[in-house]
Amino acid sequence: QVHLVESGGRLVQAGGSLRLSCAASGLDFSNYAIGWFRQTSGKTREFVSVISWTGDSVYYANSVKGRVTISRDNVGNVAYLQMNNLKPEDTAVYYCAARRSVQVDPEVYDFWGQGTQVTVSA
Repeated sequence: QVHLVESGGRLVQAGGSLRLSCAASGLDFSNYAIGWFRQTSGKTREFVSVISWTGDSVYYANSVKGRVTISRDNVGNVAYLQMNNLKPEDTAVYYCAARRSVQVDPEVYDFWGQGTQVTVSA
């Protein structure tokens, strides 16, 4: 059974930094692209970033470009999302998801974690 477990979300002041982690089990992690998405109440899930299974290809949403870095450790089966210069509008539940190839559409992802709450205070 596939499990993706996010961690690292917390309350942080605007301008601060966080590193989210996505620990994977039950799948051949090194053969899956990992995407990060976020969702606030009443809104659809929004693409944040994605990294290919090799780590060679990464993509970012315009809203986070320059402030966020995605990375992965295929030995430890963990993906990371480093977020800097956080803004109140970054407040959301952050999810990681897995699929074979890089995509920005959350509808095509096969496996999802339960999410971790990030709250940025002004």
